[in-house]
Amino acid sequence: MSSFASIAERTSDLAPEDQEWIRRLTAEWQIVADLAFADLVMWLPTTTGSFVAAALRRPGTGSTIYHEDVVGTLADPNQRTEMAAAIATGAIQRHHDPRWHGSYGVREEFIPVVHESRRIAVITRHANMGALRNPSRLEINYMQLADELVGMIARGEFPALSAPSGGARHQPRVGDGVLRLNTQGQVLFASPNALSAFHHAGVIEELTGSLLVEVLAQRLRGAHHVDETLPVVAMGRAPWITEVEIGAVAMVLRSVPLTHRGSRTGALILVRDVTDLRRSELELMTKDATIREIHHRVKNNLQEVSALLRMQARRSNNPEVRSALQAAIGRVSTIATVHEALSQNIAGTVDFDSVFGRTLRLAADAASTGFPVHTVQEGSFGDVPGDDAAALAMVLTELVTNAVEHGLAPAGGGTVWIKARRTGDALSVTVADNGVGMPKGDPSASAGLGTQIVRTFATGELGGSIEWLPRTGGGTKAQVTAHLH
Repeated sequence: MSSFASIAERTSDLAPEDQEWIRRLTAEWQIVADLAFADLVMWLPTTTGSFVAAALRRPGTGSTIYHEDVVGTLADPNQRTEMAAAIATGAIQRHHDPRWHGSYGVREEFIPVVHESRRIAVITRHANMGALRNPSRLEINYMQLADELVGMIARGEFPALSAPSGGARHQPRVGDGVLRLNTQGQVLFASPNALSAFHHAGVIEELTGSLLVEVLAQRLRGAHHVDETLPVVAMGRAPWITEVEIGAVAMVLRSVPLTHRGSRTGALILVRDVTDLRRSELELMTKDATIREIHHRVKNNLQEVSALLRMQARRSNNPEVRSALQAAIGRVSTIATVHEALSQNIAGTVDFDSVFGRTLRLAADAASTGFPVHTVQEGSFGDVPGDDAAALAMVLTELVTNAVEHGLAPAGGGTVWIKARRTGDALSVTVADNGVGMPKGDPSASAGLGTQIVRTFATGELGGSIEWLPRTGGGTKAQVTAHLH
């Protein structure tokens, strides 16, 4: 399916500012589709004199007419005539006779899209007449509001430039609750879902006929914090969104002012009860804070273990014991660094480039004994899940330490390269040195603790593999693959 941008570029000569206006309109027109119980299709005039469907919106309050996507198709001859008339006259064109789709008729309207007095496109509105044969009071009010918004589109008054982004968090929709206000902010109509939201907040008196701002003000007396935009939204004076907390109940209110040629005629208020969402968010925040605190305490405990091992190493006169304790200190410190990163990240992932950058130099310096070691890191690890980060850090630290101690030490120094390649959850890392080369035999068959750690974590924890190979030009390289969770 083609995107709006590609369709506009390929078939139309709309100016960039007109294309942006249509993008803003299609980000907001779900409100119109839901209120009208109708499918909406955006048609762009083509350079060949036809019209091409560039966007489709189905209603969330009723059944759709278009079960298949029509984006990218051209209008049929009958539709082209009505669309051309809408563009030419600037007036909404309505079919008096329904178009039949099987057993039910569809009422069609052709609405000119106006931007800065320019008629730039046409929206077709397709409503199933059978579904609205005996409309209820709610359906009548919804369709009246839809008609007002459609009229605003045809006059270039919708959407408002200052309207909140369509991606605003927990933005209410028509199905969540609708209020209609007059110019004084008095409630003319309240949908059942809107009434339920206010009843949940303790508003049990009749809402219709009341001033919404006064109803809210009575419930918010003594509140510690009230959004300063609330009066503007509750009066319907500006297109904005706000949140109000009445006791333990949280509601999001969105105002859509209704206008006619620049004069405000009332407002549409969308209402959503987000109490359960806020409660879930609070629980998640509490859990995240607890997890971060656990990681912080683990890091502190590991640092204490490192300190104890360091004290024991200083007391030992046995060089082999001291060397083993120093290796253990390095391993514990590596794990502590990962937990420190996890304690600072709410997402439970680790920016591994940052973590490994800190441990790489420390591992190389600790393994060298006065000879020069140069480290080069290429590629990016990206964000690594916390469950994999400690294992990966251990594997790479052991490989770098091994490369320095067994590859570069006999050669009097050299370079260690770490190259990472990430594709989705698949990670490939090469650790290479330009030292003395591979020892006789297969390094993977070594019974050393470091080799056992690398093999166990690479194949077990990371679900990958480890292979040692001679490096072209001298030295050794270890190739690690991992499948991140």
